[in-house]
Amino acid sequence: MPTKSKRPRTTATARPRGPAAPPPQSEQDALLDTLRPVVEMLGGMLGDNIEIVLHDLRSPARSIVAIGNGHVSGRGVGDSILSGPKDDAGFVELHREVHGNGRISSSVINDYPTATGGGRKLRSATVLYRDGAGEPFAALCLNADMTVVEMAHSWLDQMLHRRSQPAAPAVTSSQMDTLMQEIIADAVTRFTKPAKLMDKEEKLYAVEAMMRRGLFLVRNSVGQAAKALGVTRFTIYNYLDEIRKRDQSHAAADIPERANATRTGGRRKSGA
Repeated sequence: MPTKSKRPRTTATARPRGPAAPPPQSEQDALLDTLRPVVEMLGGMLGDNIEIVLHDLRSPARSIVAIGNGHVSGRGVGDSILSGPKDDAGFVELHREVHGNGRISSSVINDYPTATGGGRKLRSATVLYRDGAGEPFAALCLNADMTVVEMAHSWLDQMLHRRSQPAAPAVTSSQMDTLMQEIIADAVTRFTKPAKLMDKEEKLYAVEAMMRRGLFLVRNSVGQAAKALGVTRFTIYNYLDEIRKRDQSHAAADIPERANATRTGGRRKSGA
């Protein structure tokens, strides 16, 4: 019988694989990564008297992810949102209820007064970014030092002779607690009487002062505020809701007033 010829066996060789694909990046993280070099660019162009800050609002205890000219407020990367300027109108916008449209959206709070912890006057502006559900997750803020003499000399001198500024150390958990207690104490002691003797309007005013300094973005802050004012957590939430509704009512009432000023062209009546 004829014998079958044996075919030589072939050994399969493994094909080299390329590098593993990186995990998909969320839209929120992608936006923050896009804005980081913008902060660096603006910090190098606008002058030493203007601070540029990028916040990741999903982590309020260490919200600052990029900052330029942080010496204006004494802050650095990793600092808490509570370490920012006083009376920031951006905090009011944070608490406004917005219905999401499925896409990232933004709102601008432009040209409002704030102050540093040392009392220096600032002019501030904020772009607030919301996710598809309408929840705020990032903020890009500008804070301009309005000390007239310093601003004039700084602008002319520092644009020609740029100097790097050391970054401030990050806020620790103990410092965070201290900041929270300082904000609460400052709001409660404005009326120079015990919390149990304060009426509703005074307590409402104290809660609004805490809100405008960003206290309620931090975990457990509602409970601490309630304890300091001698009320329940539910009462604090009711106060916050009342403040939001009042601010929205004032904003709506201001629209016809501005429209009327536009129609009259701001003309003043001539004197006799």
